[in-house]
Amino acid sequence: MAIDKTYPEIRDAVARLCARFPGEYWRKLDHDRSYPTEFVQALTEAGYLSVLIPEEYGGSGLPLSSACAVLEEIQHSGGNGGACHAQMYTMGTLLRHGSDEQKKHYLPQIASGALRLQAFGVTEPTSGTDTSRIRTTAVRDGDDYVVNGQKVWISRTEHSDLMILLVRTTPREESVKHTDGMSVLLVDMREALGNGLTIKPIDTLMNHATTELFFDDLRVPVKNLIGAEGAGFKCILDGMNAERILIAAECIGDARWFTEKSAQYACEREVFGRPIGQNQGIQFPIARAHIQTEAAALMVQQAADLYDAGKPAGAEANMAKLLASEASWAAADQCIQTHGGYGFAVEYDVERKFRETRLYQVAPVSTNLILSFIATRELGMPRSF
Repeated sequence: MAIDKTYPEIRDAVARLCARFPGEYWRKLDHDRSYPTEFVQALTEAGYLSVLIPEEYGGSGLPLSSACAVLEEIQHSGGNGGACHAQMYTMGTLLRHGSDEQKKHYLPQIASGALRLQAFGVTEPTSGTDTSRIRTTAVRDGDDYVVNGQKVWISRTEHSDLMILLVRTTPREESVKHTDGMSVLLVDMREALGNGLTIKPIDTLMNHATTELFFDDLRVPVKNLIGAEGAGFKCILDGMNAERILIAAECIGDARWFTEKSAQYACEREVFGRPIGQNQGIQFPIARAHIQTEAAALMVQQAADLYDAGKPAGAEANMAKLLASEASWAAADQCIQTHGGYGFAVEYDVERKFRETRLYQVAPVSTNLILSFIATRELGMPRSF
């Protein structure tokens, strides 16, 4: 039996909603490389994408652990929360560092679905995981910032009205610390597109609606600065920690889907006159995947609890993401192995979910960078780079 799950009522309701969007729905989207507009709209109308927004702004005012329950259940139901999870983890930046005016203006519209905040612009082609070396700049010009540069692997930009964008407002070499001098801007994509912003879709292994962005003298009002100028890295960290915890929860949902799928098939599929799950060579790896998943789930819950309590959660967020992504990948690999050739058949959904969950070994933060963080920050060892 799995550990007691948080927010059972939310989970049940999300599962019922997801039942309206079965495997056939996701397979067609995957085939066409289309965005799940109807699914995201249904989640928005049901209020699940605004669970983190305070009640005074039209949301539910629930903690991050509630959003974890929503996203985990989407994955557990065979769907893909990657289409909408950014609207949750961007709240870590906007809620904690946005001004009262910004929150009053944007949050009610985001909660109602009138505005979509699904884009989080950080990664660049030249800097990779070294965020301190981003080259996208924002130079103050009167009441505007003028933005120039490039971002890559920025998902859902074609399906978002707003984007949280990390830029350099002070050159790295002129900053006291290498993480100083960066700022966060809230970009109105509707105004920006064609007026300094160009979006180029990237075709990828899975249907993730990801893009490359080019900024050429894009003007962003100074009033759209989130937090203090030059302190953007600290602002973005709250969003990044939330992102890692939420994606870890998604991985737990994936892992449970894979393991349940494996166990069911192992019980039903007969070879040599008996269920293949009767063979220890089949059942033991499935059992191990289940154990790995439930252990990772505990780490995800601990990270969410710390984040919700306003306590430092960087190490726990990173460990949760690593453990959960490894659990989902192990479960995915075993699911393919259990199904044999049928695991590669599109109609079983295994190969689609297999491709989707592989992403989280790499993004939003690579496994090696997590290990480096734990080794240096938690264990006191010298940096290797």
